[in-house]
Amino acid sequence: MSWMILLPAAVFLPLFPLSMLFNNLFARVGSTWLRSVLLIAWPGAGLALLVTTGSEPPPWFVYWGVASALIYAFRALALRDLALWLGYIATSAWALLWLPAALGETRATLLLHLTAFSTPLVILVWLTGRLEQAFGAAYAGMPGGLAMRVPRLSGLLVLVVLAVTGTPLFPSFFALLSMVKELLQTMPVSACGVLLVWLLWAWAGMRMLQGLIVGQAVEDGRADIGPMHTRLLGGAVALLAVFGVWLSGNLL
Repeated sequence: MSWMILLPAAVFLPLFPLSMLFNNLFARVGSTWLRSVLLIAWPGAGLALLVTTGSEPPPWFVYWGVASALIYAFRALALRDLALWLGYIATSAWALLWLPAALGETRATLLLHLTAFSTPLVILVWLTGRLEQAFGAAYAGMPGGLAMRVPRLSGLLVLVVLAVTGTPLFPSFFALLSMVKELLQTMPVSACGVLLVWLLWAWAGMRMLQGLIVGQAVEDGRADIGPMHTRLLGGAVALLAVFGVWLSGNLL
């Protein structure tokens, strides 16, 4: 595969340090709509670059992808801004897409992996926007005690963060599991790296939820999301779980 394809693809399926371009751009975007477009179009452009060549990237891109994913998963542990946190998790997840690409997976399989990682992130963007609208920011510890203040929004937030971080039944769980399964046969060290990324995601997610959900409730008149929006977003989360179960039969 030509470097004229690999380098642009390494920007859109972010490999460190080229990944800094996306993270700096995402940090400056305040619109929920624009954030959603970025989370769909950015990795989509990278995947399009890879599949149009018809050949696999070099195997050492697996190690670069795992290293990049580890860097951003570890950095997510220290973040308290939910918007920046999901941007770093997105970067970490997209870097892992180099693994199935280097292992020669089909275009359809690569698209399934991308969908599994990006769909819950888009839902989380909308919940983040709602928090920023209601509280002025989505910092862990600032709108603390959300479980008592806005219970419907809090419940959805917990479920979507679980989906983002690869909890069973959600699509990212089966995407990660399939990567580990394939790598165990050829690159066991990289398989251990993916497992460590997975562990760091879960740890970072629990730290973020602890700062947002747990705490002393304050009666400040902030409105929770309405029943209609709760049903719509709850339905989206349920569809994610259904997609995850379906994915288990296509990736494993």
